Amino acid sequence: MQNDEAQIRQLVTSWMAATKAGDADTVLNLIAEDAVFLVPGRAPMRKAEFAAAARAQADHAGPTFDGISDIQEVKVVGDWAFMWAKLTVIATPADGSPPIERAGHTLTVFTKQNGKWLLARDANLLSPVHRPPT
Repeated sequence: MQNDEAQIRQLVTSWMAATKAGDADTVLNLIAEDAVFLVPGRAPMRKAEFAAAARAQADHAGPTFDGISDIQEVKVVGDWAFMWAKLTVIATPADGSPPIERAGHTLTVFTKQNGKWLLARDANLLSPVHRPPT
């Protein structure tokens, strides 16, 4: 199980690096075909909708992203695992507008398919970060 946890942590590291690089294909290869994404204020999103949004951002000079995923816990049970993390994401619009920062917690479920861990479900509870003017 130690190796499984290390693989899941590496998946998160790869996801964050690919997102920062605008590499939608690498991110999509880390997601199970039946994945479901849950975010506040909208209907659940499937992989196809996530893929379309990711590719549109990459193809149309959408915002750039940076972030930090501070993994709090990973538990592996057979071919399933869950993780919760503190996540901060900073989106910098291509039009020069000020960056938008969101932070909060995520709960992610992974499935192991053909020896590879993939994201299967993700509940993202990020909300806007409001910083006082300096």
